[in-house]
Amino acid sequence: MMQGLQEAMAASRADQERIQMDLAVSQARNEELHHTNEELRRGLRNQTGNCEAEEQECTTPPREFPMPFLQTIMDTVIPATFVGPKATFTRMEDPEARLTAFHT
Repeated sequence: MMQGLQEAMAASRADQERIQMDLAVSQARNEELHHTNEELRRGLRNQTGNCEAEEQECTTPPREFPMPFLQTIMDTVIPATFVGPKATFTRMEDPEARLTAFHT
């Protein structure tokens, strides 16, 4: 019985060491991703700042989305009283994801 408990304890220690190593690897990867994210944000801010400073149009080509409705629905006249969704873009989120979500 004592030997069984010692073996279980040794196995538990090995599991704990493996978990600690996995945690350390995960934390290192998280730090790496954090630094990459910050670099990308700085680059985006610099790029946006350059476009405004140079007074150039920094545009990307328009995206093409599949037509979700039949042409007869798309041809329907929208009433003048219709108010569409109001969405603000803070430049902190991914613009591609924002456009996709808005279009959807």
